[in-house]
Amino acid sequence: METCSTLLRYYHTPNHRHALTLDVDICIFGGNSGGIIAAIAAKRKGLSVALLEPGYHLGGLTAGGLGYTDIGNKFAIGGLAREFYRRIGLKYNQPELWRFEPSAAEAVYREWLDEQGIECYLESFLESVETAGGKIVSLSTENGIKVKARQFIDATYEGDLMAQSGVSYTVGRESNSVYGETWNGQQLLRKHQFEYDVDPYRIKGRPSSGLLPGINEGSYEQGAGDRCVQAYNFRLCMTNDPARRIPFSEPEHYNRDDYELCARYCRAGHIPSLRKFDALINSIYDVNNWGAISTDYVGMNHDFPDADYATREKIFQSHVQWTKGLLWFWSTDPSVDENFRRQLREFGWPEDQFPETENFSHSLYVREARRMVSDLVMNEHHCTGRLRVEDPVGLAAYTMDSHNCRRIVIDGKVLNEGDVQIHSGPPYPISYRSIIPSRGEISNLLVPFCLSASHIAFGSIRMEPVFMILSESAVEAASLAIEHKFDLQDIPYERLKKRLLDAQQVIHPVPKVKNTQTGE
Repeated sequence: METCSTLLRYYHTPNHRHALTLDVDICIFGGNSGGIIAAIAAKRKGLSVALLEPGYHLGGLTAGGLGYTDIGNKFAIGGLAREFYRRIGLKYNQPELWRFEPSAAEAVYREWLDEQGIECYLESFLESVETAGGKIVSLSTENGIKVKARQFIDATYEGDLMAQSGVSYTVGRESNSVYGETWNGQQLLRKHQFEYDVDPYRIKGRPSSGLLPGINEGSYEQGAGDRCVQAYNFRLCMTNDPARRIPFSEPEHYNRDDYELCARYCRAGHIPSLRKFDALINSIYDVNNWGAISTDYVGMNHDFPDADYATREKIFQSHVQWTKGLLWFWSTDPSVDENFRRQLREFGWPEDQFPETENFSHSLYVREARRMVSDLVMNEHHCTGRLRVEDPVGLAAYTMDSHNCRRIVIDGKVLNEGDVQIHSGPPYPISYRSIIPSRGEISNLLVPFCLSASHIAFGSIRMEPVFMILSESAVEAASLAIEHKFDLQDIPYERLKKRLLDAQQVIHPVPKVKNTQTGE
């Protein structure tokens, strides 16, 4: 039996191989929220399905700490995604629920898969992809599973199947000039920004001493493109219920020097905030990043999207170390406001959440990684309604939202760069062409997570309910392609539209209502 600490990981070389070959209608790579929805949709349609998850847990972020759902507009959510939130509600004797404990989400997913007779093969990291004639023939995993399928769906946050299939993609931020946008590229705005001047150098006032940990080298050019990726963090699950609270403890290898930037900021007058301690249910909180220095490990994930699994594991563990160390620093260091330290110590890990990983969330919030570049790229103008697609497969409704990408030095002061939070307007449609590769590329792959979108448009689309919606729509397209031997790029949209409406997907504009939640 492995210890709890070894289970908190992104990747580990498989200890055993299945020596298993599957031949199915649809292969879904990714057992997160959308992947599970896709598997259930396929099975309900009478299709054979293989569901593979490269990690160790079901449900992705939805079951990994993100219990304060980023709704945007709940009237834009239909189909199986809406059924999920109704099933969550039943766990708490409510009609539907958008705030829930991670354990409830995982239980719903497991029960739902069991109802449908679907097995999810965990620890199935991608090893290779076989293609021929512009189609994926099969994929093979490191733990010895080979899947042949008529259609494939890449439901991962990283887009690994897409990339290994040779589909065009990008990483980072486009220049504003590429799509005529305003909010793409490098941005210096005021939210989640330093409110006090902080010296960035190891020895104050001496650039030759080098930069403090957590600060990136580099210059700034408004709206310029680069390879930087918005920050990742963990959506932490905490409680202030003394009967079930496990206190924070000093993490192994804690290095106080890693938090010197935070210490200087606090000594300058900053008081950390509990503002994004969002109440869920049963005295459980979903804790997210807030402010200039918080749980986002800014600038430390830029290599993640294209990295191999072993390198991603190192980046994952560095995020674990940063987060646990920050909580210890905040709760104990004398540079931090005494009242905040006392308030924070009222919280701890809930003993009944994530027991297999010492009550710490097992899912790194990969807010953005690779993004496909297809015949249609969703961009800022689609988000604001200036452009409208003619082949919608779902709606998005959230703010154009990018977390900070870098900490840089300007005029001897440290500044955060990359945070953008701009209201996009009413719910807007997402194009079918944005979830399939360009014509002439792979013709039997759908990509509902790492879809074709600019950096800032992806920041609006990238919410868990939307990923579920797009994954179900992907299955409807895949089933049409199987029945009529279509390439995905040749599917008549009117036929697809009818199936989406029959599945109770919401693809037309809905009433504008005030956002009921603003989690990030």
